[in-house]
Amino acid sequence: MSTAPDIGQPIPAFECPSTAGEIFRYDALLGTSILVIYFYPRDSTPGCTREGEDFRNRYDDFRQAGAEILGVSRDSLASHERFRAKLKLPFHLLSDSDEQLCKLFDVIKTKNMYGRQVLGIERSTFLIDHEGLLRAEWRKVKVPGHADAVLEALQQL
Repeated sequence: MSTAPDIGQPIPAFECPSTAGEIFRYDALLGTSILVIYFYPRDSTPGCTREGEDFRNRYDDFRQAGAEILGVSRDSLASHERFRAKLKLPFHLLSDSDEQLCKLFDVIKTKNMYGRQVLGIERSTFLIDHEGLLRAEWRKVKVPGHADAVLEALQQL
C-alpha cells in the first residue's frame, strides 16, 4: 500500500543532504517557490544523463515559471557532485542514501535487471506548489519529452 501523498495533499516536511553543501530543508522553500522534484535511478547512466540534460536545457523556463528543480537518487554526494559538474546542471541534487525521501514518495520498486529482481528507484517526478501541495505526479517516466510535459503542467498552475 502506497504511503505517498495524493494529488492535492500536503507534502510532509523532509530534509536531505544536497550538493549545495548543506542539508536541504523542504519547509524553508514553502511559500517562496514551486518545486519540481525528480527521482532517477543512478548518476551517469544514459537515461539519467539525458533526463538531467533535458531539465538543464529548460531550467530558465522553469525558473521563469517560478519553480526550482531538484534531482534525487540514492547516489552519494561525491557522485552527485561529479555528475552535476559533468552535465553543468544549474540545479542541485539530493543524496537519499537512506531512502527516506524515496520512501516518502513511494518510488522504490521491484525491477528486473538482467533477469534478477532488485529494488531500485522508479523514475518519477512530482510537482509541488508553493503552499506545499502535490499538484501533479509522473511515475514510470519515459525520458524523451518528459521535461517539456512537466514544464507545461507547471505553466498551467
